[in-house]
Amino acid sequence: MNKLVNIFVLNWNGKAMVLDCLRSLYKVTYPNINIVLIDNASTDGSVNLIKKEFPNIEVIQSKENLGYAGGNNYGSKNVKIESEYSIFINNDTLVSPDFINPLIRPLKIDTSIIQTAPKILYIDKPNILWFTGGYVNLLFGWIRHRGIRKIDKEQYNNNTLIDYATGCCFCIRTKDFKFFNMFDESFSMYGEDVDLSIRIRKNGGSIMYIPESKIWHKVSASIGGQFSLIKWKKKSMGRIRLIIKHINLIILPIALILNIIMIILELPFFLFYKIKASFK
Repeated sequence: MNKLVNIFVLNWNGKAMVLDCLRSLYKVTYPNINIVLIDNASTDGSVNLIKKEFPNIEVIQSKENLGYAGGNNYGSKNVKIESEYSIFINNDTLVSPDFINPLIRPLKIDTSIIQTAPKILYIDKPNILWFTGGYVNLLFGWIRHRGIRKIDKEQYNNNTLIDYATGCCFCIRTKDFKFFNMFDESFSMYGEDVDLSIRIRKNGGSIMYIPESKIWHKVSASIGGQFSLIKWKKKSMGRIRLIIKHINLIILPIALILNIIMIILELPFFLFYKIKASFK
């Protein structure tokens, strides 16, 4: 028998995107899913639209915007039926109909694997890679996606252990999500996904990239695009928070100095691509 999978879709004023995401999820082939819409106090009428088009979807509404970490934790705590597996996915994504089974398979056979993450590509450039695994080196402020912006030539088509699973989409046993204390809500946005994976690896768990599972992502749609200054600011704050939380106190001052330098050097990069995108 196929175990129940709760798919948590976090929404905040996302009616332009979330309906397409839910339509995509309705086409998945896995036979035992519960799609859960977590709404972070939207004011754009998206909840009414969702309830009208998808009356069978479980909707969990927060009275205030709890952010990514708080919203997903709230949904996981208040879902009607607890599932064997939980998938957390952004509302600006589209999924392959068969994306669930490959994510669950390693969790069934290897208890040391705690998270699985799919291959993620750009929605507007569906053959361009966005995520095939993540690298983390907090001392030098290195938090990067493997393969990002490369053409998908199946060069990343092997199951691989990775440093972290992006919060855009990952699968985890529900009991493990609870065991590792869910997301740390002290992160306002960016860094909470890396933090969860770091805590998992510190406790001997593994995170695996699964290329057989594929989704497509409209990158950073909720904050003005992938090169917005809001994103630069929030990513920078999230990185500093990660360093303070996880770096040894002896080398913490060095890590902070190196990361402040890295953050300053990244600003022209964001500005350049933001200006370039405005001319397209």
